Amino acid sequence: MVLTHRLLVVGSACVLATTITVAQERAAAPRALTAADYARAEKFMTYNTAPLVLHGGVRPTWLPGDPPDRFWYRTTTEKGTETVLVDAASGMRSACDLPACQSSDRIDPARPPAGSRYDELSPDGRRLAFVRDWNLWIREVATGRETQLTKDGVKDFGYATDNAGWTRSDRPILKWSPDSKKIATFQQDQRGVGEMYLVDTKVGHPALQAWKYPLPGDETVTMIQRVVIDVDRRKMVRLQMPPDQHRSSLCDDVACRGEWGDVQWAADGSTVAYVSTARDHRREQLRVADANTGAIRDVLEEKAETFFESGNGAVNWRYLPASNEVVWFSERDNWGQLYLHDLRTGLEKHPITTGDGNVTQLLRVDVKNRLLYFVAVGRERGRDPYFRHLYRIGMDGKSLQLLTPEDADHDVSLAPSGRFFVDVYSKPDLPAVAQLRGAGGEPIAILEKTDITKLVAAGWQPPMPITVKARDGVTDLHGLLYRPADLDTAKKYPIVNHVYPGPQTGSVGGRTFSAARGDAQALAELGFVVVEIDGMGTPWRSKTFHEAYYGNMGDNTLPDQVAGMKELASRYPWIDIDRAGIYGHSGGGYAAADAMFRYPDFFKVGISEAGNHDNRVYEDDWAEKWQGLLEKKPDGTTNYDNQANQLIAKDLKGKLLLAHGSMDANVPPNNTLLVVDALIKANKDFDLLMLPNRGHGFGNEGYMVRRRWDYFVRYLMGAEPPREYEMHTPMTPHTPPSGD
Repeated sequence: MVLTHRLLVVGSACVLATTITVAQERAAAPRALTAADYARAEKFMTYNTAPLVLHGGVRPTWLPGDPPDRFWYRTTTEKGTETVLVDAASGMRSACDLPACQSSDRIDPARPPAGSRYDELSPDGRRLAFVRDWNLWIREVATGRETQLTKDGVKDFGYATDNAGWTRSDRPILKWSPDSKKIATFQQDQRGVGEMYLVDTKVGHPALQAWKYPLPGDETVTMIQRVVIDVDRRKMVRLQMPPDQHRSSLCDDVACRGEWGDVQWAADGSTVAYVSTARDHRREQLRVADANTGAIRDVLEEKAETFFESGNGAVNWRYLPASNEVVWFSERDNWGQLYLHDLRTGLEKHPITTGDGNVTQLLRVDVKNRLLYFVAVGRERGRDPYFRHLYRIGMDGKSLQLLTPEDADHDVSLAPSGRFFVDVYSKPDLPAVAQLRGAGGEPIAILEKTDITKLVAAGWQPPMPITVKARDGVTDLHGLLYRPADLDTAKKYPIVNHVYPGPQTGSVGGRTFSAARGDAQALAELGFVVVEIDGMGTPWRSKTFHEAYYGNMGDNTLPDQVAGMKELASRYPWIDIDRAGIYGHSGGGYAAADAMFRYPDFFKVGISEAGNHDNRVYEDDWAEKWQGLLEKKPDGTTNYDNQANQLIAKDLKGKLLLAHGSMDANVPPNNTLLVVDALIKANKDFDLLMLPNRGHGFGNEGYMVRRRWDYFVRYLMGAEPPREYEMHTPMTPHTPPSGD
């Protein structure tokens, strides 16, 4: 007993000594940060680091006309911004002023000018299609003569109109036939769909914004009635099918990144193929329509237990009527693969790709030589599974060839001819090299090598790539760690998690080199360790990995974030895991508040910006894809209760800052106000920042960045920030009240 007592005394003394040491280290933290400290940190914001990087940023623009296979790009050199014209066949580079490079006269005198972002130019360049008063019109490029193609379009039932609720524009959504004679589009039916409302802030009567914005569980949601229009004959054919869901096989809109990829024409314009996606994204149907009669034929169908996606960033199926085949993308074997199907029967002929790793984007189908060019991740063992590589394979599934062998992330741009491609490869901690290659991957010329000499001289250091274990203790997770440039390993630093939980992307984002990734490094310079971890439930890995928290969006990868942060603290003694913070924007704002409620003893400080805190008040397409269709149970609960932040807000213990733009048309501000109301009812202290007339993208505004820094400095570091430090950001206008 005495021995036990002595051990307890000694143990208590050790704990006391450790506590005193930690307390002393914390007490040694600066009592106040100065404007000079903030200015030093601000040096690492994008607008200050980007000018210090030379010979980077290569984004080729391939030119039409004769000779073929020419492109131009812009880059920053020692002399300033320069434009370079490249002949791919010879690899010759020449200086070129931008207007001359862009001039169609220099490239092809017969080529007409392109349209605006509100027009859709026909393949032959003769006509522009656009929407006016809910009807589809065309304009002759040469003469300006306009012709109305449809007559019966009305408000909320217009042709080619673009509204997904969370995003909307005046651009037309349509697909010209290759011969420029027909247009595939739809009549978008929003009659009876519920509305969203926003009110601006100004002197006098405010202006009301009202637009159609369907929500999960709504009985009436946006539908589309598919049509084909013969432009020359002014004839419209309605496809012989019921109204289709306003969905795509890829994203949460009918068109993704400006491309209506789920509609593909035959070369002669006689037929058009399209994919119908179910409301919950669990069923896909490939169909072919006769463009002259509207008759349709079902080709194949695929069902998923959770959700279906046809690629990452681009639709990967291809309609090949000349050979009576279709290339189909599926994750049926737990990885994103390409399969060859018979177009007449719909039956699978054989897999094209196999093995671990995902096909992310099918870039080209060489029909003549029966070759596919595609981007994939995770196929090269021993490399970061998020690194993209370009491959070539036969349609028979043989002769797979890696075309970009370097151990790096490869951003590839193929020439329209397929004979060349530009490969810009880099890592988060390795500057980019831009190289011109032949179709077989053979090097032709180095275009640029990114020079970061000035950046390094300014004190910049790259983020540290990290690997930690997930919640299961087995699965590897990958991310980035940001440390102060003057890191003192004898000290303890608070750790801040910059989170984006998915399901459509992760915290890190792309693996390309970047001189600044938001304010992560800048925040670290104030005396923090900042971490970004791509947890389970994010894409690019296996299907099982991606669907880890399907139907339970309140998970938000938080078990992985906590496990990863604890592992890092055990690995690096200069991380103070007892002072953990978290911040994020949009889905990251949702996750940050969720973390403060679900892990109140772990996360001490959180900043939640523009969060979609309950997806029952966010747009239907996104929520129903990841959470499932809304189900109301007999006891009044629903299958959405597990993701609603306001239902667990009462568990808050730490310091929480909520921020939202008052004119956020993507995630309307009532999302945050639901949490505010719950916190008030629970008698919880919190901070609220409403930004008048801001839309969704306010997170990089100087004022928001400064307030974010102040909050972590004051409440996580325990120091006083400089009063009202003014960020020296470039002059940029606020997001207009009309939306994002």
